[in-house]
Amino acid sequence: MPPYAAEDGLWPPKSTDGSGGDGEGEGVVVPETAHQISSDSWFQVGFVLTTGINSAYVLGYSGTIMVPLGWIGGVVGLIAATAISLYANALVAKLHEFGGKRHIRYRDLAGFIYGRKAYSITWALQYINLFMINTGFIILAGSAMKATYVMYRDDDALKLPYCIAIAGLVCTMFAIGIPHLSALRIWLGVSTVLSLVYIVIAIVLSTRDGIRSPPRHYDIPGDKVSKIFTTIGAAANLVFAFNTGMLPEIQATVRKPVVKNMMKALYFQFTAGVAPMYAVTFIGYWAYGSTTSTYLLSSVTGPVWVKTLANVCAFLQTVISLHIFASPMYEYLDTRCGIKGSALAPRNLGFRVMVRGGYLAFNTFVAALLPFLGDFMSLTGAISTFPLTFILANHMYLRAKKNKLSSAQKLWHWINVCFFGLMSLAAAIAALRLISVDSKTYHIFADL
Repeated sequence: MPPYAAEDGLWPPKSTDGSGGDGEGEGVVVPETAHQISSDSWFQVGFVLTTGINSAYVLGYSGTIMVPLGWIGGVVGLIAATAISLYANALVAKLHEFGGKRHIRYRDLAGFIYGRKAYSITWALQYINLFMINTGFIILAGSAMKATYVMYRDDDALKLPYCIAIAGLVCTMFAIGIPHLSALRIWLGVSTVLSLVYIVIAIVLSTRDGIRSPPRHYDIPGDKVSKIFTTIGAAANLVFAFNTGMLPEIQATVRKPVVKNMMKALYFQFTAGVAPMYAVTFIGYWAYGSTTSTYLLSSVTGPVWVKTLANVCAFLQTVISLHIFASPMYEYLDTRCGIKGSALAPRNLGFRVMVRGGYLAFNTFVAALLPFLGDFMSLTGAISTFPLTFILANHMYLRAKKNKLSSAQKLWHWINVCFFGLMSLAAAIAALRLISVDSKTYHIFADL
């Protein structure tokens, strides 16, 4: 057992028969956790992954990916990102029971392979990633509410920061009521229906606008320098679109055999799951060209009640999606503080109100302070999604399987590590430049 396991109180063995190896045997050591593990079917886990892909973020990809990349770069980039993301996630999934231990947290896996420093760095990267994703979800929910309001009133009384505050309150209420990731269950079905509603509406209204509109321009906007930076930023958005940065935490909920079932869930995510995202991204860009907004429902025209329905569904689905990406933080806090037993027990309920409420209140404050959604996507992809999903995944697999890989396979993984390392650095610079430019254009607590 690594020396930091007992110190953190998160890795005492729950059950073991003393056997080792990296297979899916019954003797695998299971870490202590306050949340449920090994309780969900691969199909439910597949819907968890698909909910992340088809969250309301999907309504921004026409503007944040296709506009900076154009048709060729956007289409090729999305297809390549799909294949590369499936490959990288599969590498992490296959290490879930490496070394006779079940690694239900990303930091546990990194710590087991590298040691204490990697454990801490991975933890920091992951929670930066999840915090920024959650902040973006609250911005999205607030934007959906504001878009609905302006269709009925033109008095500018309900500003975006107010909408973000309301969205944060609703997300907090949902987080208090759902104790852990496996408890979502029926809400995953609700999330799927909500996703299909706003995606279908966006596709239908975009198609109608595209047929009726004159020819559009698909030129990449900006001068040569800005094009370079926006293209790099869009590459970060590509990886952001497909990756959760919390695959071991999601895999922890799947029933045995965990690797086989997780691979089924990943295949479901990257086939049926990506089809709606492709459709709304490409059709939205086709309909509006280089003028496509970063929130597609702001570009479409059509019956007010239809657009209202789409925005309301986007708002509600965002609340569910945020809970998925906040669950690793909730699991850590619940386990650390010994929150077990009935979710309705006064102590447990009070803990969720105070701790989860405080966490989401801070998320909401940051979202209202800097409501620049595209910037959040680019910076998140650069500083955390690239390192967690591609750099770390390839190097961990290389380190764990070094005696079983051929020279060509080792070279392939090293090429991935170096390439995505350079991409991460370039994307971070591009994202920081974008934030700097937007900071000159918009003030804090901006009403966008």
